Amino acid sequence: MTAESTVPSSVSPLPAVSVLPARTAGSFRFPLRRPPARRAAPPLPLLAADLLAALAGTAALDAATRSPVLVAALLSGALLLRPRATRPVPGVLDELPVVCGRIVVAWLALAALLAAYDPGRALTARTLLLGCALHTAAAGAARGAVHWRSRVLVRRHPRTALVIGPAATAQRVAAALLRHPRCGVRPVGVVAQRPDGTGGLPVLTTGEEVERALVQNGVRVVLTVDPAVRTAHGPLLRALAASGCALWEVDADSPAYEMRDQLAGFAVRRLDPGLPRRTDVAKRLLDVSVSGALLVLVSPVLLGCAVVLRLTEGPGVVFRQERIGKDGRPFTLLKFRTHRPADPQEAATRWSVAGESRMSPFCRLLRQTSLDELLQLWNVFRGDMSLVGPRPERPYFVGRFSHAYPGYAARHRMQTGITGLAQIHGLRGDTSIEDRARFDNAYIDTWSLWQDVCILLRTAAALVRSTGS
Repeated sequence: MTAESTVPSSVSPLPAVSVLPARTAGSFRFPLRRPPARRAAPPLPLLAADLLAALAGTAALDAATRSPVLVAALLSGALLLRPRATRPVPGVLDELPVVCGRIVVAWLALAALLAAYDPGRALTARTLLLGCALHTAAAGAARGAVHWRSRVLVRRHPRTALVIGPAATAQRVAAALLRHPRCGVRPVGVVAQRPDGTGGLPVLTTGEEVERALVQNGVRVVLTVDPAVRTAHGPLLRALAASGCALWEVDADSPAYEMRDQLAGFAVRRLDPGLPRRTDVAKRLLDVSVSGALLVLVSPVLLGCAVVLRLTEGPGVVFRQERIGKDGRPFTLLKFRTHRPADPQEAATRWSVAGESRMSPFCRLLRQTSLDELLQLWNVFRGDMSLVGPRPERPYFVGRFSHAYPGYAARHRMQTGITGLAQIHGLRGDTSIEDRARFDNAYIDTWSLWQDVCILLRTAAALVRSTGS
C-alpha cells in the first residue's frame, strides 16, 4: 500500500470515522485486572518433579560416567523437553507417551555427545535402557503426584467459567458441568445476546455485566458452545484472553472428529484468539539488527536518491504522512516523495498514484523498484514499525475499512510493517482489502520469528522482479 494514495472501486463510499471510537454501552475495555491465579498444576512443582526425575535417571550411570557435566547436560535436556499441559485438568497418563518420548530423546542426545567427546566412555545399551526406565518411572511418579495434588485443589476450589453462545445451548452445557464437579470447572454465567427464559445461570448481555462477572467471580475459563462465537464475539474473546482467561471450544451437539480432549463428556479443544505472543523482545531485536545494518549498507543509495530528487523535483525530498500503527496509535511514516498532491485533502484521501501521468521517469523508477520505501527502515529502527507486519494505512482509510470489512481493525493487534504475508502474496496497490485483512490476521495468529525471516527472504526475492504499486 502506498503513501500517496483514488479509493478502490470495490469500496463503497462511507463517512470518515475515528480510528478508536468512544466507549459506548455494551463495549469492552479489557483487561481490567487479572483474576486470582489459577490453582491448577503450577509450573514450579512440575519443574521440580522433572528435575528430580532426571536426577533419578542418573543412577544408571556408573561412577566414571556420572560427572557434573553429564548430569548438568541431562538436567538441561529434561528442562528443554518438558511437555506443556493442554488439557483443562491434566493427568499423568494423558502425557505419559510424550514424556517417555522426550526422555528417550534426551538420553540419546546425551549418549551421542559423550561418544563424540570420549569414545572410551560411551554409554552401553544396558545403561541407556536402565537410565530411560528409571527416568521415566521417576517422572511418572513425580508428575503424577503433582497432578493429583492439583486435581484435589481443583475439586475443592473449581475454576469459575463463563459459557458463551446461544442461551439454550449454553445453559445445557453449564448444567452438565455443574453435575460433574470432578471436571474442576464451575460455570457462573452465560453470555448470550438475549435470555431464553428457561432459567438457569444468569445471562449476561452487556459488556459491563461480563466485566463485573470477570472481576467478582475471578473467572479463569471461558467456554464457547457454537463455532459462530469466534466470529460474532471475536473482540470479546480476545479481551477475555488478555485478562488471563483460558479459552475452550465445546462441541455441544455433534461428534467432533478433531477434538481429542474432553470436559464432562463434551469434546473440547483449546482456542487461540490470536493475541500477540510474548515475543516482543525477539521481534524487536530482529528489527533493530536488520534495519540498522540495512541503513548502513544502503546509505549511499539513500543519499544518491535524495540528491537526484532534489535536483529534478526541487525541495521537499522526504514525504511525511500520518499512519495508524499498533493499537490504533498514529505515527509519521517516511518515504521519498514521488508525487506532490494538490492539497492535504488529496494526500489524505487519494488511494493510489501508480498511474499518475505527471510523475517523472526517475520517480516512477523509485516506485517500481520500491526504493521510495527505504526510508521506512528508519521508522523500524525507531520502533514506529516492524520489518514484517500488516501495512499501515492513513486514519481516513482505517476508519472506512474497519466498518466495511470484518477483521480489518484486528490487524492493529500487532506492530505494522514494511512487508508482510499479504504483500508476498501479491496484495499491493489496488487489490482486495478483504484479502489483505485475511492474510494479515492469519500472519498474526500464526506468528513466529522464523515466519518473519521467511517473509523477509521472499520479499527480497520479489524485489528483483517488482513492478511497484
